Amino acid sequence: MSNDHDIKTLNSLIETTLDSADGYAEAAKDAKSAQLISLFTARATERRAIASTLQQRVRSLGGKPEEDGTVLASAHRMFVNLRTSLTSNDNTAVVDEVERGEDHIKAKFEDAMKDTKVSPGTMSAIAEAYTSVRSGHDQMRDIKKVMHAVK
Repeated sequence: MSNDHDIKTLNSLIETTLDSADGYAEAAKDAKSAQLISLFTARATERRAIASTLQQRVRSLGGKPEEDGTVLASAHRMFVNLRTSLTSNDNTAVVDEVERGEDHIKAKFEDAMKDTKVSPGTMSAIAEAYTSVRSGHDQMRDIKKVMHAVK
């Protein structure tokens, strides 16, 4: 049995997870409150740990794991940084962008969990990582709702 499909699926998730970690690190630089900086930094660390776990799974399948995020995400971050620097650079704008990124990563993991070609062992690794992804998504969604309700 070939592990190619599992490796390809995992590497796609690794790229997205690394993008997310980088996004959180950037958000921590842009945030204006110690609480958000701490939260974003912790989530960045958590996402790097998830990527590491998925990378270990790729190695165990005999593949070469992705080590970097996507070029598209890098370009998006540059655009966000430019836009943020031109706007008020407030916490709400930063949280809005983080939550948008969370929607993306959550959808990628949900799509992978619907993939019937993925082996049970890989599905287990994806499902375990998804627990953290879902938690991060829901937390950012809730923070965004509160921030917009206050405005």
